[in-house]
Amino acid sequence: MVLSLRMRALVLSVVFLVVLLGVWEASHKGAAAVGELSEYDRLMGTASQEAGVPPPSAIFVRAWEELSDPFYDAGPNDKGIGIQIGYSLHRVLAGYLAAAIIAIPLGFLIGMSPLMYKALDPFIQVLKPISPLAWMPLALFIIKDSQASAIFVIFICSIWPMLINTAFGVAGVRKDWVNVARTHELGSLQTALIVILPAAAPTILTGMRISIGIAWLVIVAAEMLVGGTGIGYYVWNEWNNLDLTSVIFSILLIGVVGMTLDALLAAVARMVAYAD
Repeated sequence: MVLSLRMRALVLSVVFLVVLLGVWEASHKGAAAVGELSEYDRLMGTASQEAGVPPPSAIFVRAWEELSDPFYDAGPNDKGIGIQIGYSLHRVLAGYLAAAIIAIPLGFLIGMSPLMYKALDPFIQVLKPISPLAWMPLALFIIKDSQASAIFVIFICSIWPMLINTAFGVAGVRKDWVNVARTHELGSLQTALIVILPAAAPTILTGMRISIGIAWLVIVAAEMLVGGTGIGYYVWNEWNNLDLTSVIFSILLIGVVGMTLDALLAAVARMVAYAD
């Protein structure tokens, strides 16, 4: 039986993962053996021993401990990983949806109007390269709320990929389709919804996928700055506790959640492509 390309890729990925974890675990055991010798030297006053990176087995144990009760709440500085992820997702989705509400209509306006494109392009080019975290001090000063400031940072980092991709997709719609719409005496709004939106949807969704990835990346750094709750705060708090096992577990969890968000938008993009 010949496996499909997807199945072969899955099998190969599993093999790579097993080899990587095996090498990691074996190297840790080797380092532990060397550490025992070094401990003897330390007792003799000739060397010192330093803590190393925890092995995969320890991280799996910590993952089981955290994920078996992810929603416990034992106080401000002791919440389950599910609650921390929930806070982060709330901020990401709030800022992301606010950005979409502004970026997509504005992108349509820019893509359909050369005048608006030339008028707004200088502002976009100046604001787009600014690091989202550079806005945090100003947001904290004006908004005076750390959580709302984090949402604003997500908003400002999410808006540019959606805005630019929407404008690019709208401007790239075939002119004869727009001319046909005008022939049928469709207004600008009807033309945008009936003709341009379906044609530009794949490009718009690409921008949305880029934005959600950036937003999830930025929220971790933002929460390290503002503290309180969220997966970024969890990482920083565990680092301050010198718990490297929890730090690595949370890093891997951040990657899994980010991959899931991207996969959800990718599924939407495929549904739109099939609908076309």
